[in-house]
Order: sequence, then structure tokens, then C-alpha cells
Amino acid sequence: MARATVTGPRLPFPPAGGAAPGNHDIAALLDEVGELLETQEAQPFRAQAYRRAADAIRALPQSLAATVRAGGADAVARLPGLGSGLARVITEIVYSGRLGLLDWLRGHADPERLLATVPGLGPELASRVHERLGVHTLEDLELAAHDGRLARVPGFGGRRVRAVIETLAGRLARPRPPAGRAAADPPIDELLDVDREYREKAEAGLLRRIAPRRFNPRRRAWLPILHTERNGRHYTALYSNTARAHQLGKTDDWVVIFVDDGGSHRQATVVTETHGSLDGERVVRGRERECLGRYRKAS
Repeated sequence: MARATVTGPRLPFPPAGGAAPGNHDIAALLDEVGELLETQEAQPFRAQAYRRAADAIRALPQSLAATVRAGGADAVARLPGLGSGLARVITEIVYSGRLGLLDWLRGHADPERLLATVPGLGPELASRVHERLGVHTLEDLELAAHDGRLARVPGFGGRRVRAVIETLAGRLARPRPPAGRAAADPPIDELLDVDREYREKAEAGLLRRIAPRRFNPRRRAWLPILHTERNGRHYTALYSNTARAHQLGKTDDWVVIFVDDGGSHRQATVVTETHGSLDGERVVRGRERECLGRYRKAS
């Protein structure tokens, strides 16, 4: 069967009028993930898993979007050829109209634009949240709203935080508050070690370079990309290609790390701190206290 190659975003951003993607739309996105993982020299079995899932989805008689909306990721995981990890990926596509992993593989992720789609945020607050908390996804924003970090960002009072929680509860179809951060986030030491490996190999010219679509009119292949593993988790790391990173001249400092543990997908941003007790150290945005404890323990 010929595979469909996606040359640009296939789904609206966000889904127009709540329109659901069809099975072939979802399969095409998973095929593109497989193709990009293969061309960027990731572990072969990862690319094959996405391609097998795409084939399985095309063979399904029922609508995946309807399955997600009726039973969530658990219902999808029970379908032939799909597991819990891919079920979460498919749920993300259905509810957000995009796939974070695919954005990073394409090299044109725009987290600020995604955050600005939440009513009450807008471009300015979205940029502030992204910069101060390292939030990249709606799931990350929901966690920050529940654990108190969002309330510490200037411009967010109690009423606005509650509005964000209510909006995301409906948009992400999650009736209960999400689990705590400790169960979902990879260890600080692991993230910082991936950051170290990425920056060392990028500086030595050992990594494949891709041509980001955003802020790159000449389509120059300048952005190094790393695929690596730690303790059963798969990591993809790239320098940040967001508008804010370009504005502040941080495209060779801020490192965005995408984490796939087979059951969930997370993102983190590692930067060089420029003030306070962590000045000059590499820190994970939104987890500065953990980084401070880590450095104090090491010293």
C-alpha cells in the first residue's frame, strides 16, 4: 500500500468547529512521524511502530475520533494494532488537531500559538507562560494550573486560573484533575544528561541537521536533532525555534526535549539560567527548585 506523505499540517489549528479528523488523516500523520524518525536516524523500531499503527488505523471499520470521544484513550488502546502509547498520540490528534512530536520532528513547533488558543490568554500571556514555566502543550498548561505554578505568573489571578482549568477540562475531555507531576515527569538528572549529550554532539557536528519551516525562508538545514534513550524512555532534542528564542538570541542555548516513555508524552525546555542562585547553570524550566536541590547535592 502506498503511503501518504504529508507536506504540511493536515488538520485545522485548532479543529474548525470541532470537526473530527478521519482515520486516513490520523494514519497520514503517523506515517509522517515514521518517515521523519527514519530519515533522522532514530531507532528503527520506533519508525516501524508508527507505520504499523497507520496501517492498522486504515483497516479499522469504525471512526477513531468517535471512539476517542466515547471512551477516551483506554478505548483506543483496546483496538487491534494499537497500545496505550499510540492511544495517547491519537487522543492528542483528535482533541487538539495537532501532534506535538510531529511538530518537533518537522522543526516548526509553535507552542506560544497553541497556548494562545485558550480563551483568556492571548499572545502576550501565552508568551509569558511559555517563557517562565517552559509550558509547551495544553496538558502542561493544565498541570501548571492545578499545581499552582500558573498562579505565580504575572497576569494570572484566581479567576483566570479557574477559567483556564474549566476550559481545558472540557477541551481535553478529562473529567478529573490530572495526576501529580512526579508520576509524569522524567528525572531532572536524566533531562540534564540528554541536554548535555545534545549540546556536545551539536557543537562537534555529529548530529543530523534539519531545515525548520518557521523563521527559515531559505530552508537552510541548520537545526541539529538528537534521538537517544535513557532507562526505556525515548528522547528527541532540538534547539528551540520559537519566536521568543529568536527574539532573545537563544536559538543556540534553549534546548527543547520531547520525551516518549511508551505510555505518555512530555516536553521540557532546558536553558542557561541568567540570575539568582542558579546563575550560569543549566536548568529545566518550571522545575528550578529541583535543579537547585540537585546542584546543591552535587556540590
